[in-house]
Amino acid sequence: MSEEKQLLHLVFGGELEDLEKVTFRNLDEVDIVGVYPNYQAAYAVWKQKAQMTVDNAHMRYFIVHLHRLLDPEEA
Repeated sequence: MSEEKQLLHLVFGGELEDLEKVTFRNLDEVDIVGVYPNYQAAYAVWKQKAQMTVDNAHMRYFIVHLHRLLDPEEA
């Protein structure tokens, strides 16, 4: 059985102070959605969260490629 390598991705979001910058209004209210084993899983959750907050222009969700931070030599 070939095991697929984990490529961890973090999904999080929150309300931004300014649409031109990534500065959150309140860090205590940042939504840490979760860590996912690959980009496809993270993207599916990111898309769902983004669609749930579409009425708030200042609300943004992001995907962070944790695997690149954990092992920068491999990226």
